[in-house]
Amino acid sequence: MRVEDFDMFSTLLKQRSGLVLTRDKAYLLESRLMPVARKWNMKGLEELATTVRTRKDEALLRDITEAMTTNESSFFRDQKPFDQFRQLVLPKLMEARAAKRSLRIWSAACSSGQEAYSLSMILNDEAAKLAGWRIEIVGTDISAEMVERAKAGVYTQFEVQRGLPITMLVKHFKQNGDKWQISQQLRQMASFREWNLLGDLSALGQFDIVFCRNVLIYFDQPTKAKVLESISRQMPQDGVLYLGGAETVLGITDKFKPVEGQRGLYSLGGFSATGAKVA
Repeated sequence: MRVEDFDMFSTLLKQRSGLVLTRDKAYLLESRLMPVARKWNMKGLEELATTVRTRKDEALLRDITEAMTTNESSFFRDQKPFDQFRQLVLPKLMEARAAKRSLRIWSAACSSGQEAYSLSMILNDEAAKLAGWRIEIVGTDISAEMVERAKAGVYTQFEVQRGLPITMLVKHFKQNGDKWQISQQLRQMASFREWNLLGDLSALGQFDIVFCRNVLIYFDQPTKAKVLESISRQMPQDGVLYLGGAETVLGITDKFKPVEGQRGLYSLGGFSATGAKVA
């Protein structure tokens, strides 16, 4: 790939998705974008680059962006955050929201929906305690294809084997050929929409709990700070933010503070885990 073409694609991707690509990732760019070139009946990446420069086709730009977006997800990924959610975050916020009996949860960069549905399974288990509550789970992703997959709630044998306890599979899924579909009840608990984390988040509304895990690792420091600042404006003082195990707010923003004793959990300062233990 020509250096000027790599630089053009990497600049485009950073502007549209926040993804930062260094030149040692040229092989990744080539392998991901060749199928896009073929889809658009182009001979190769040089023609694709020329077309991008000369014709601002939004559908083509979307295909390029989606091809480079990492869509890695699994049910109950890294288990610990879900234990925190069940044993610490949910009870604490239910106590704090006892008067209005309402909770909103956001699964940002939700990919094909496994994180959002993992949360819905936990909430289903706690249904007796949540009787009369209004719980809303919103999943968003930059990829239109992933959003449609999440809405359908259909997964392969491989996908349901990754992290999903067999009891949950039997309880919440129905087998259809070689695929598994999550129950209508759980699909109704979560809504999904296409959204760019770099855009205006205000239309999404306020969230008590935000999962934004394993997303910031793809951004540079200024973009991380911008995203965290935007998220902070969509949360109450005692709301909680989940980041991935390799991510942190330290040295990036002073909006969020680590929740003491709880790795990967952050708050604007109004959430306390004092006296709580997560198995």
